Amino acid sequence: MTNATDHASGTDLSRRAFLVSASAAAGGLVLGFGATAQAQTTAAASAAPAYAPFTASLPEITSWVVIQPDDTVIIRVARSEMGQGALTALPMLVAEELECEWAKVRAEFAPPSENLKRKAEWRGKAAQGAPPNHELMNHWGAMSTGGSRGTRDSQLYLREAGAMARIMLIEAAAKEWNVSAAECTAANSVITHVPSGRKTTFGKVAVEAARVPPPTRVTLKDPKTWKLCGKAVRQINAPGKVNGSLQYGIDVRLPDMLHATLAQCPVFGGKIKSVDESKVKSMPGVRQVVRLSDEAVCVIADSFWQAKKALDALPIVWDEGPNAKVTSESIAEFQRAGFAATNAGVTNEAGDALGAIEGAPRKVEAEYNTPFLDHANMEPMNATAKVADGKVEVWVSSQNGEAALAAAAEAGGVRPEQVYVHKMHLGGGLGRRGSYNDPIHYAVLAAKRTNGRPVKLVYSREEDMSHGFYRPASRIVLRGGLDDKGNVTGLHVRIAGQSINAWHFPDRNKANLDPAQANGFHKADFGYTFPNLRVEVVMRNTHVPVGVWRSVNSSQNSFYKESFIDELAHAAGKDPFEFRRALLANAPKHKRVLEIVADKANWLKPLAAGMFRGIAVENAYGSYQAVVAEVTVSERGALKVHRIVNAIDCGHAVNTNIIEQQMQGSVVMAMTAMLYGENKVDRGRVVDANFDTYQLMRIDEMPIVENHIVPSFDFWGGIGEAGVPPIAPAICNAIFAATGRRIRSLPLKHHKLTKV
Repeated sequence: MTNATDHASGTDLSRRAFLVSASAAAGGLVLGFGATAQAQTTAAASAAPAYAPFTASLPEITSWVVIQPDDTVIIRVARSEMGQGALTALPMLVAEELECEWAKVRAEFAPPSENLKRKAEWRGKAAQGAPPNHELMNHWGAMSTGGSRGTRDSQLYLREAGAMARIMLIEAAAKEWNVSAAECTAANSVITHVPSGRKTTFGKVAVEAARVPPPTRVTLKDPKTWKLCGKAVRQINAPGKVNGSLQYGIDVRLPDMLHATLAQCPVFGGKIKSVDESKVKSMPGVRQVVRLSDEAVCVIADSFWQAKKALDALPIVWDEGPNAKVTSESIAEFQRAGFAATNAGVTNEAGDALGAIEGAPRKVEAEYNTPFLDHANMEPMNATAKVADGKVEVWVSSQNGEAALAAAAEAGGVRPEQVYVHKMHLGGGLGRRGSYNDPIHYAVLAAKRTNGRPVKLVYSREEDMSHGFYRPASRIVLRGGLDDKGNVTGLHVRIAGQSINAWHFPDRNKANLDPAQANGFHKADFGYTFPNLRVEVVMRNTHVPVGVWRSVNSSQNSFYKESFIDELAHAAGKDPFEFRRALLANAPKHKRVLEIVADKANWLKPLAAGMFRGIAVENAYGSYQAVVAEVTVSERGALKVHRIVNAIDCGHAVNTNIIEQQMQGSVVMAMTAMLYGENKVDRGRVVDANFDTYQLMRIDEMPIVENHIVPSFDFWGGIGEAGVPPIAPAICNAIFAATGRRIRSLPLKHHKLTKV
């Protein structure tokens, strides 16, 4: 059975706490949440490869590569690490072309503040005629991490960085030997002059290599010849996760640090009416009560617990405003009204779907819906800030270092150049730690009140989950027509949901076209070929703030699409696999993974008595995945998912170990959402604010996960988000096969799964 730890959501945080406690109890290594950065770095250094804090050590061959005299290779990582493996996969791309010894590689985060400085310097170089292809050798480019773009968007310039550095090292060695560089090769951090057999190491020539002009053009390896990439390599920060030395944002401890926690109006859009600070000022450890905005107040104290106890006792009167009457039921009715709207936007159209369905001998129609979902990161939202001498310093777990810097500058009232952001490991991201920088904003505002003392602001679990940026609730109607032979004549889709690009519209009845809401039904990734197709979107924006959630709209729309395709197959009297395969005649990559997963799951062979299966296929975040789920449902309606079979084509597979982990983590997150995930709204507020009602999947519910990585070596696909979408529909289609009940709304906890 697979390890049930959700690598992508950062549950290693809780495991680490357990290991730290266990080691302390046994008299072993004591490295807890309060360990200093220096102590943690020292502990991590005992295991290589290892994570290191940023160093400006020279010689810097390119902005990505620093080589020390002992042959240690430091590779900078501009993206964030939240368990998805960026801190390993991205250095692997550099190391593959650099031809360095992987055991001597260390990784470090590139600081957003330094990147800002280097971008400004590059603009000056560019004005003087520097080669355009050298731009990303002088700074680190984009630092946002999301949409499974970390590898996809940076693979080219990272490989070029490694190749350039290798050429520069060879040039330096050749110059020292007074030979032609064409006669020299590099492998495992050693440069060899082939005719004479002379050898030297990267560390010995690094200083001179840093002075060699970078080549204007490099030839990259054919990925099919990779020696390091494409293999199962352990994550570079794994030792730190096990021994407790890895630092997350919540672990930060600074000299003379204060602690804070906050309360925001429970109803989105509401404001503070009054706060009676006198009631808590004399409580132990309390330093200040601060209004951070019209919507939020915090208590600053000597410890988090003292701040939280005082905040709990603080008399706050809220002006909840008109949104206090909104409920999940009123939102559902508001969305349903969108089905009758006459101003829907069309995002995908071919032929005359409405006419084809109207004239079809058989029609199939169904309505589906999904609820709001919180990210539920294991590490609550937090940030540590220090404001002193006109400068702002921030320590934060962020998916977007540059956005974090901008937020800190704005809150601090200083220029971006006066801000330094320390990027920490993320105890879960999943979109919540992207561009939603409320903890940074509030931490800096609090720190402005403490005369230079740093402040760590930590949201309570309830505050975190009741003030997130949720996956939107959405509702959809699908209509299909079938001819006498069971062929689809037309498909009509209408989605009514909230835009992830707008948290609130003054006119909630306005239909705003947002193609992202139809993700999964786009021409580029739909896959299926229908003679007639029409996809419509009606925006139904509520007061609930929404945002990106792992796999974004694909997580809902794959459930809708693949469930309805199954309905059409059943109505046509055809096998769900064969039905899909016929519709994918013009989508070879979809079809390939579908056929592979059917073969690996023995789809065309009978199952054991009482076992049933379902199938789904999806293209999300540049990758193609097909899933078969095998389930049983007891006479009392108890569901057991026994096995998930995945076939994934991400084009180029950089680290198969990371892909395996992400597919496993995707199953955990997708099944948690499918089984239990729901944030209900009552009296304008989110009421599921902790794990007592926002239940997570348990380890005994984890199925066997069987992954088949089938790279096609002709594109770069994502992994972190791609694995989530097809899991729920595959399982729900299996439930239909077992019970005859079609699941059209989630979560499953509201359904009776006994046989029809």
